[in-house]
Parts: sequence; C-alpha cells; structure tokens
Amino acid sequence: MPVTRRSLLLMVVAVAVLVALTLLWRGCARDAADPASSDKPEDERPPTPVRVIKAAPQQLAVQIKALGTVAPLRTVTVRPRVDGQLLRVTFQEGQQVTAGQLLAEIDPAPFRIQLAQANGQQKQNLAELENVRIQLKRFRNLANDGYVSAQDVANLEAQVRQFEGRLEIDQAAVDDAKLQLSYTRIVAPVSGRVGLRSVDAGNLVTSADSAGITTIAQTRPISVLFSVPESALAAVTEAVARDAKLPVQAWDREERAILATGELSSVDNSIDPKTGTLRMRALFDNRNGALFPNLFVNMRMQLEATEQLAIPDAAVQYGSKGTYVYVIRPNGSAQARPVVLGAASDGQIAVTDGLRVGEQVVLEGIDGLSEGGKVKIVTTPEAGSSNPRASPGQ
Repeated sequence: MPVTRRSLLLMVVAVAVLVALTLLWRGCARDAADPASSDKPEDERPPTPVRVIKAAPQQLAVQIKALGTVAPLRTVTVRPRVDGQLLRVTFQEGQQVTAGQLLAEIDPAPFRIQLAQANGQQKQNLAELENVRIQLKRFRNLANDGYVSAQDVANLEAQVRQFEGRLEIDQAAVDDAKLQLSYTRIVAPVSGRVGLRSVDAGNLVTSADSAGITTIAQTRPISVLFSVPESALAAVTEAVARDAKLPVQAWDREERAILATGELSSVDNSIDPKTGTLRMRALFDNRNGALFPNLFVNMRMQLEATEQLAIPDAAVQYGSKGTYVYVIRPNGSAQARPVVLGAASDGQIAVTDGLRVGEQVVLEGIDGLSEGGKVKIVTTPEAGSSNPRASPGQ
C-alpha cells in the first residue's frame, strides 16, 4: 500500500511528540533526585552571615567641607629701580630667601661718579658760604665804627642765606646720588620662595621693565582661600563669635592625607551674589612646605563637637530612593531602613532620622542581603562580602 504525503506527515509529528515527552520525563526525574537544584522559598534559604554594630550616641565634630586654593600672603615682582648693566645674579631659582638678602647687582660705577660730582659741588658751595660769612662778620664790625653802610651789611646777609639754600640743595643731591647707588644692590623685599629668573647677568635692565628680574612668593606662613555656602553663614558666625580662631585642615585632592593644620584668619564682608558663597581665608605656618601657591586642596573647618546618634559611614547604602541602612528585626530578618544623614567625622556619620539608639545596623555582609532575608550575626570581619559598602548604583 503506497505511503501518502499525509501519512508521512502524521508519522513525523508522532515521533516529535514522543521525543519531547521523553526529554520532559527525564528532567522531572532529575529534579526529583536532586531537590537542591530547585528554588527554595525564602524561609528555607540558609541565613546570611553578617557583622553588625549598634547605633549609639557619639561626640561628632560639625565640619564644613569646601574646595580651597593656596594663596601666598604676599607676591612681589623684583624689579630694578635704576637703569644699568646687570653684573651678577646671586640667587638660585626656587630658593628660599629672607628679607634684605642680596639677589642681584647692577654696575655701580656710573652712580659712584654721580655721587662724587654731588659731593664736589657741595664742597664748592660750602667754601663760598664760609667766605661770605667771614665778609659779613667784618662788615658788621666796620658798620659799628661807621665805615660801611647798613645796606652793605644787608646785601652780605642775603648772600649768606642764598648760599645756605644752595647748600641744602647740594645735600639733597648728595643724598639722591647715595640712594641711586644703593639701588644697584637689588635685595629681597620680603621673605619667601624665589621664582624663575627672567633675565641673566650681562643684560641691560631698566626700571620700566614690568617683568622684572624674578618674583618672590611668601610661603611661610601661607594662606588658603575657600568659599562656604550661604546656608552655613549662621553656623559660621556663631562659631566665630565663640572662637575667632577656628581650626582648619587642608587635605590633599583625594582626601587621603592632611597636608597642614591651621586656623581661620578672616571672613569676607559680603556674599558673592553669583555663586551664593562666602569667601574665607585660613592661615598655615607651612613649615614643611606642603602647601604650594595655587594648589587646590580640600578644606575642613571644624565648628563644634556635639553628641549625636552615629554609625560607621561604611554601613550607609545609596539607592535610587536615597540613603538607607540594613537593620536587624527582633525575628532575625533584615530590613532596609531609609535614614537622614548629618555631619561626618573620622569615618563616623550622624543619623538625624530613621534610627533609634541600640538598633543593630549591618556593617559587613550587605551584598548578600535582601528585604526580609534571614541573617546570622557573627563577630569576625570575614562575614559576607569583602566589600561591605554597596556602590551608589545599587
């Protein structure tokens, strides 16, 4: 009997159904033999090992964080005050110098000649003055005897006053020549760090050159300029009223190390309307030279220390709905609790809302937790994940 196309199609469908039933039966038999491979209900899963810490009141310092820029107290451009040839430069670039230290010298020969001319002119006029004074004394004696008139005596007195005026002019010329000669020695006007020099010895320099020879930046002590938001103005003014010298710390860019510790020096007299911030200046002795001009630093200004409910900042998680922590319920399950955070200091952060004193907060093992999941409290730091703090994207 010939096989029709319809019969062949029915045979293929029957074989396919038989194969599918066979595979399904084998899968069910394997699941029955291995119950661990199936998903367990939440209450049948093993508890997650975690390490916890109790929320407790602690003394936390209220700090204000801001970005700052290191600024020298004084920056001076060293410029020649007379024109001439630069004979020598006595400083090294980047050297620390003190006020009055010799930095460079201009050829003094032309100025010594000017001083000699002024001294000579002064001596000449002084000799003429002495001669007129002698004549005046003689004419006064003759006038008493009636040999000369009173007019002749008056003329000599006028000449004496004239030469005395010339003598004052000569003294001013001598002083000016000495001053110009002293300007050939270029000294440091302030103490600080010398910058790169802009001219070498042998060149002609002028007092009109705005670039000067070099610059000096005062770095010991040094200041840092930073700005705080206007919302912190009340707290800052209250703290300044209690203590005018608030402690301030300068941290590196990554906030891993303290570069220097100083104190608040001054507060600006107005708020910047463009940024809504208030500028401040802090002073640092900078003995180790860690603060360099125009360096960006992270500033921390301590206002006060108060007792607040606090937990380690590693326990705080960040999600799409805000900050939260995992707390342990009395039945041993985990609960994600939203919290409101306050000031932070030295790895501790204040919780202003969402926690009560004594509640257990999960510190390690957070990665394996879920809402309502059972936990097992352990005391070793190996509990749970090696990274106890969730990323902000979790």
